[in-house]
Amino acid sequence: MVSDILEGKWKQLQGSIKRRWGELTDDDIDQIAGEKQKLIGLLQEKYGYAKEKAEAEVAEFLEERS
Repeated sequence: MVSDILEGKWKQLQGSIKRRWGELTDDDIDQIAGEKQKLIGLLQEKYGYAKEKAEAEVAEFLEERS
């Protein structure tokens, strides 16, 4: 249910995502296109997070906005 927030409010959340994870580029944001797993994968790639850490960060971000 919470991941639906990412897809449903993608346009509104893009700025918040860029502020939270400043290393993500506009191209990265376009690539994610509201897909939770793509965001998790890019956080792992850009920040060197373990999968669990990336999932926890995204879950926290989405919980703050639900």
